[in-house]
Amino acid sequence: MTALFTALRFIGWTAALLPVQIILVRFNMPFAKRLPMIYHRGVCRLLAFRVEQHGNISRTRPTLFVCNHTSYLDISVLGAVLPASFMAKAEVRSWPLFGLLARLQRTVFVERKVSRTAEHRDEMIRRLEIGDNLILFPEGTSNDGNRVLPFKSGFFGAAEIEINGEPLTVQPVSVSYTHLDGIPVGHIYRPYFAWYGDMEMAGHLWNVFGLGQTTVAVEFHDPITIIDFASRKEMAAHCQRVVSDGVSRGIHGRLAKVAKHAWWASKTA
Repeated sequence: MTALFTALRFIGWTAALLPVQIILVRFNMPFAKRLPMIYHRGVCRLLAFRVEQHGNISRTRPTLFVCNHTSYLDISVLGAVLPASFMAKAEVRSWPLFGLLARLQRTVFVERKVSRTAEHRDEMIRRLEIGDNLILFPEGTSNDGNRVLPFKSGFFGAAEIEINGEPLTVQPVSVSYTHLDGIPVGHIYRPYFAWYGDMEMAGHLWNVFGLGQTTVAVEFHDPITIIDFASRKEMAAHCQRVVSDGVSRGIHGRLAKVAKHAWWASKTA
């Protein structure tokens, strides 16, 4: 019954805000950037996600946030915390419901065809030049949540862009699903949150709807720029190392004092 009740509330929340965002995006209204944060905060509350923020979010606009990727749940966790749009593979555009939500959050879709590289680069530059923050998952895919896959240096081409004559700010971010009803999430429970391989989304989401209170740690690391490194490959390796260390601290309970508990994080708050 818990899963059904949560699913109905999720559908109702989405149905209430969806037409509003469609209008905001259609007429290019400023609140179109803010409403997705409100939506994702509501989703986190419905799912009983207690989001813990560690470290400080970059105040520089624009900033490219580079994060590890455990599952589609990361979208609501990060979307609730960050005023930013996502960069996603083009296939996401055609996903049922989630593809529509991605488009309404003004996601930058990236195809792997070389012939489209310049077009996507131009779109990224345009968005960054108008001050839009972007969120990138440089692993290129989701994983089992126990480790961080190597970051693909090709995704860091955006980091070489100068905005108004200044190097683009890049901030590594670690996302860890750490506790379920107060119990540390070990290897047994991590598949409840990780979505990868040939997992079926509907069944996975239904299980998520039936879970108890989940603690999610989001750690923001020191911002960097491309001028701190000899190449984007070196930058990618640095970000992967920093994010991986953060995830390791999160899943092993070694994070420093929590900087902030988000208000939307608990049904029982």
